[in-house]
Amino acid sequence: MAHNWGTSNRLSRLPKNWRALRAQVLRRDPTCKICGVRPSTVADHIVPMTDDHRLEALQGCCDPCHRQKTAREAAAFRAASSRPRRQRPGEQHPGLL
Repeated sequence: MAHNWGTSNRLSRLPKNWRALRAQVLRRDPTCKICGVRPSTVADHIVPMTDDHRLEALQGCCDPCHRQKTAREAAAFRAASSRPRRQRPGEQHPGLL
């Protein structure tokens, strides 16, 4: 299952003044802080999985860089997760019984 705005509670955790903060970040960082080429369109949390909404904790980035960064962070989170993997125990082949 994909983790996106439809399955996330992140939107409810954003501060009431999020639109104003986002606008400030995009004004401060008109060019993507990651690639340095494309215009910033996203106010990104520098440290992943935090609710630190201070201007110092946010950076402007373009959508492609934000998607890549988010995908890397999600993959790292899944790899570090201690959830048991869904693997069936090895079974002896029926012809060998």
